[in-house]
Amino acid sequence: MATPRFFNFFNGNSHQNSSSSNPIREHLVTRPDDLKHGFANSVSVFLQRFMSGKKIDGGSRTEEEEKVYSWLYALAKSDKDLVFEYVRSTERGLSFTEAERRLKENGPNVPVEYRFPSWWHLLWTAFFHPFNIILIVLSALSYLASDNPNGCIMLVLVFISVSLRFYQEYGSSKAAMKLSELVRCPVKVQRCAGRVVQTELIVQVDQRDIVPGDIIIFEPGDLFPGDVRLLTSKHLVVSQSSLTGESGVTEKTADIKEDPSTPLLDLKNICFMGTSVVSGCGTGLIVSTGSKTYMSTMFSNIGKQKPLDYFEKGVRRISYVLIAVMLVVVTAIVLTCYFTSYDLSQSILFGISVACALTPQMLPLIVNTSLAKGALAMARDRCIVKSLTAIRDMGSMDILCIDKTGTLTMNRAIMVNHLDSWGLPKEKVLRFAFLNAYFKTEQKYPLDDAILAYVYTNGYRFQPSKWKKIDEIPFDFTRRRVSVILETESNPKEDSYQSLERFVVTKGALEEIINLCCFIDHIDQDAITTFSLEDQQRILNMGEELSYEGLRVIGVAVKRLQRKTSEGSIDSDEAIESEMIFLGLITFFDPPKDSAKQALWRLAEKGVKAKVLTGDSLSLAVKVCQEVGIRTTHVITGPDLELLDQDLFHETVKGATVLARLTPTQKLRVVQSLQMVGNHVVGFLGDGINDSLALDAANVGISVDSGVSVAKDFADIILLEKDLNVLVAGVERGRLTFANTMKYIKMSVIANVGSVLSILIATLFLRYEPLTPRQLITQNFLYNFGQIVIPWDKVEEDYVKTPQSFSRKGLPMFILWNAPVCTLCDLVTLLFVYFYYRAYTANDARFFHSAWFTEGLLMQTLIIHLIRTEKIPFIQEVASWPVICSTVIVSAIGIAIPFTPIGKVMDFVRLPFSYYGFLVVLFIGYFSVGQVVKRIYILIYHKWL
Repeated sequence: MATPRFFNFFNGNSHQNSSSSNPIREHLVTRPDDLKHGFANSVSVFLQRFMSGKKIDGGSRTEEEEKVYSWLYALAKSDKDLVFEYVRSTERGLSFTEAERRLKENGPNVPVEYRFPSWWHLLWTAFFHPFNIILIVLSALSYLASDNPNGCIMLVLVFISVSLRFYQEYGSSKAAMKLSELVRCPVKVQRCAGRVVQTELIVQVDQRDIVPGDIIIFEPGDLFPGDVRLLTSKHLVVSQSSLTGESGVTEKTADIKEDPSTPLLDLKNICFMGTSVVSGCGTGLIVSTGSKTYMSTMFSNIGKQKPLDYFEKGVRRISYVLIAVMLVVVTAIVLTCYFTSYDLSQSILFGISVACALTPQMLPLIVNTSLAKGALAMARDRCIVKSLTAIRDMGSMDILCIDKTGTLTMNRAIMVNHLDSWGLPKEKVLRFAFLNAYFKTEQKYPLDDAILAYVYTNGYRFQPSKWKKIDEIPFDFTRRRVSVILETESNPKEDSYQSLERFVVTKGALEEIINLCCFIDHIDQDAITTFSLEDQQRILNMGEELSYEGLRVIGVAVKRLQRKTSEGSIDSDEAIESEMIFLGLITFFDPPKDSAKQALWRLAEKGVKAKVLTGDSLSLAVKVCQEVGIRTTHVITGPDLELLDQDLFHETVKGATVLARLTPTQKLRVVQSLQMVGNHVVGFLGDGINDSLALDAANVGISVDSGVSVAKDFADIILLEKDLNVLVAGVERGRLTFANTMKYIKMSVIANVGSVLSILIATLFLRYEPLTPRQLITQNFLYNFGQIVIPWDKVEEDYVKTPQSFSRKGLPMFILWNAPVCTLCDLVTLLFVYFYYRAYTANDARFFHSAWFTEGLLMQTLIIHLIRTEKIPFIQEVASWPVICSTVIVSAIGIAIPFTPIGKVMDFVRLPFSYYGFLVVLFIGYFSVGQVVKRIYILIYHKWL
């Protein structure tokens, strides 16, 4: 059945099918026999996700990933002829008409289709906050009740809060569009033209116009515009660092049929979108483009809204609780006032005023001001904060996932030693390595600079002026070595090599150097012997041991060359680099930063655990982690993670401190596992394309100024310096911001709830309003005005030593314990004024209003000092000077108003001095009772703020 379908390409019916609806492909990605994870497993994964409430599963692939994996594996293990049939193409390539039709059907070849939020969408998001909605509704009711000043104040608060949030988030992450930069380049494509006799043409096509079935021609420096099944290859070496994060390269070949057990990124005959050709050339068949590529599965979650964190959920829960309480209490107060005064409009106006008093009107403004203040403070620490909420999340962060290169290490090579074949330091090995690095002119690498720096700084004098360069065989990724041909004057008194007239010095990958050698130099004995298998195995074992210690190892070899009497007689490169003499090894190390160990220790002191997620080898990652103090008792690699089931995956991720050879998707799953299963607040520090997924998923995405554009766009915070100590300061700022925010939330909620309950009891007891609407609004305004300085308050040192998070159950219990203390204080005032000053009737309402106004304002102003600390206020702990000044100013205004013309306008009367003496005793009692309740609460719940 395959043959007729294949010949359909040569008739008009071929246009009826496309790669997007390819039945062969659909069969390949769902057939149980061809899948590593079959249909039954897919159903199991689906059921698990359904039963878990659609939570992210960190241990299994998504349905889209399974399709891509199955499709690529099917092509990797198939013959080339069958591959053409799978993608409905021919060995000549697609015709221009067919390519145009497929482009219209599949759309442009871009890895991610993403529409950025418009400004009005961001404005709506900033506006649509529960407390903003409450304030707007109350403002509208105030205008309807002719209480214009109160309505105007609430609208101003909403405007300031929304403006702050909108300003910070406008122009935020547009990273998905940056992905197109990876593949935006012209591509050489083989197309066929002609109706009768088809001719093959090589044309330049923009990468956006590439379609499945195209045959591309590539050479060094080219980017693959889609997922490719190789057709031909010659010494092909590809860099997959954009996908893996590893700095190494991968050899690829077309003439192979892969095994299904081979890891996807290790498939030799498949190249992936966004990877690049380092050396070699060849042709390939485009099998997937756009959203169906492996890169697209990596970035499928980009730009999607993250779930609300515990803080946002807690704030929303508070708003709903307050709305419920508001409806009950305000309804009761309105009915009580109406049945006592029979004035419906006045009763409704008073009910609206009570509702305003119950609402923490300053919450959005306080939260955004605290976050903005934290952002400015971090800016002074050379950090750019793109998302305000990231500052608060920094305070809650308890796990920091970091990449190794450039973060823990200096990201540069330093030469460590020069060893002979028995592991002993020998100057001769260093001398010839130096000569190779010194005279090498093509493609200078950091290892060459490291060798030169080592020689110069340690005082060696190898006199390169006595040497003359004859030729060079440059490095390439197939040979993995570089050779220089040098000439020197004969001097028999010098060592045997220096006495040679002409010789070749080669250095490169240890395995490649060993394969070139037939002899070995016994430097101590000044003898050369045959390179035995035992010698080779001993050197390889030594290289493995050094690599396990985190060192990079290269080999050094030499060979004497015979001078040619005939100018036309020239040896080939293969002949020159053969039958060489093995000298020894050179080792290098990427040293850890001096500040890394101290910073990690400081983070650990603050309860932030570090996990290393890297694409580098496990041995190198372990060595670096040991140097900086990260425990390496539990380590694992990406390929090993792939073999684990879901439960074991989560358990392994929880305990592992070093995870090496991770793909970008695996980094994402690790972060999601820590978040969803471990209930951790996760930060991720990365600067590469391969870190983008994890940056987007983390609660706090952190990048550096030198990172790639995609990583910086995903990040919430950008460090202008690669220094982990900056993160320590950020954690402290985050906890300071979180603490001040929680101060206001808890203080305002218990004060408002306590006061409103007091108003309800007083209304029922007195049979008239304890305050007029105007007086209640004025009291509420002065109280809110005094709380603006809370973001400038200081925090106790013990509070910033541990991660802080919002407790869903903590706030209701906090209200139940502390709000009655406020109500008790108000009720004592009620009884004192009622019995001591005999304010029995409505005729005494003016006196009662004045007394209740003063006591209520002072209590709500002073409560911040009781709530802000676990210690005894004013004795063991004193607030910052802005808070002290605010308390003094608002208290003075509250006491002075009844004595001013404003007090007469508000219908206040002067209070006797005895009442102020009572207030002193009352507040001493209030702080005493409040402190006792505080200590009992801390003993039970082991937490205060």
